[in-house]
Amino acid sequence: MSYAERAFDDVLSTVEFHVGERAHITVDNSVCASCTSQVCVSACPADLFVPMADGGILFNYEHCFECGTCYLLCDKPGAITWTYPDGGHGVVFTKG
Repeated sequence: MSYAERAFDDVLSTVEFHVGERAHITVDNSVCASCTSQVCVSACPADLFVPMADGGILFNYEHCFECGTCYLLCDKPGAITWTYPDGGHGVVFTKG
């Protein structure tokens, strides 16, 4: 079985975000300031981590795919806290 290639924008159009008021991922910038790799910036498939001039990380949870990549790859204990979004919130993948 083969699958037809689809443009990333076409695939992304099948994703909905039901954004909750509580961030399901939080970043502790006091821990991030000592990080030299900032792997979360390059690893996040949604490009939601932005390095700041002061060494911290700006994170925008509203369009998170909830894949957990940032949490799994971060090597600074306590830098990223990941929980599931509150019920009824988060990413929804639809058929497209």
